[in-house]
Amino acid sequence: MSSKLICPASESELSQVINDASGPLTVIGAGTRGFASMNGGQTLSTRALTGIDLYEPGALTIVAKAGTPLAEIEDALAAENQRLPFEPMDHRPLLGTSGAPTIGGVVAANASGPRRIQAGAARDSLIGVRFVDGQGAAIKNGGRVMKNVTGYDLVKVMAGSFGTLGVLTEVAFKVLPGVATQACVLIDGLSNDDAVKAMSAALGSPYEVSGAAHTPAGLDGHPVTMLRLEGFADSVAYRSGRLKALLQSFGDCSVETDPEKVSAGWVWVRDVATFEGRPGDVWRLSVKPSDGPDVAARAGGDVLFDWGGGLIWALVPEGTDMRVRLADFEGHATLIRASDDTKAKLGVFHPEPAPVAALSSGLRRKFDPKGILNSGLMG
Repeated sequence: MSSKLICPASESELSQVINDASGPLTVIGAGTRGFASMNGGQTLSTRALTGIDLYEPGALTIVAKAGTPLAEIEDALAAENQRLPFEPMDHRPLLGTSGAPTIGGVVAANASGPRRIQAGAARDSLIGVRFVDGQGAAIKNGGRVMKNVTGYDLVKVMAGSFGTLGVLTEVAFKVLPGVATQACVLIDGLSNDDAVKAMSAALGSPYEVSGAAHTPAGLDGHPVTMLRLEGFADSVAYRSGRLKALLQSFGDCSVETDPEKVSAGWVWVRDVATFEGRPGDVWRLSVKPSDGPDVAARAGGDVLFDWGGGLIWALVPEGTDMRVRLADFEGHATLIRASDDTKAKLGVFHPEPAPVAALSSGLRRKFDPKGILNSGLMG
């Protein structure tokens, strides 16, 4: 990353910076998620664009500038017993980065945690955006009084675009009430195949599971499958009992109700803490849950399953080309943690099919005709 850091303090200043740019810009929030392009240009950060512009607890709506620290958003919501639905991952422990993750960075990465299986991804809660495109033009789309840009659902498009279409300046979300009670049904000792079957059974049940994860090596070194339930106390107690009975055929089940232990366990899953500080590259594999065990076996290394088996985190030796190793598997392999040389050689994101790549390229030409925003990051 370049040492030349630009931190515009307003949307108009950001527009001027981009309009005047003659070379590539590496766009980041606070740089905690490790997705910045390595194009040799100046680094443009939104960290100075901070502040909650609008929060209406009664309407379950919050609007904030893109550089606002995620912690500030979460604290404001918690004060009203509300939360972001999608449980964004904190990449800092896994990547060894520092700084304060920003709400704009969350949107740019579409960062979504274990609750995605129930509440959807970050983009599903996003209702409005403001951003500056590659020509310095300020654009707004969706949400409260924001006008639409004809022909594009830019709210959805900007989520997960990693700064390649524009630099976010403001985001608006629908939020949810806080969680009153949570519990976790635990099954010990399952193989990866049986764990995915158990998670599938739980997710297919009427008991509203909000997290389904499996590790072949938990804190005690043995396999454990985790199934989270949330809601009012009586409901959680009833559903956890019924879910335990449903899954008893898979093995010995227990129910953890200590709120601190349950919360800590799901932060451990959310932030892939099992790989923290350990040598090797980390890949994120998106697959059909039913394919998860086979893909994990082919990937090799240590793995962690989330999203009922649809998300696999894999820790493998440095320089491993996971896409070659998995060949023609149905899914996506994203390189999350590796050296700059490995990222440059293998690419961070999975190559898109030709028709999708053509659409993506067309969007980038539309919104960044100079090709200066995180160029080369996504193809």
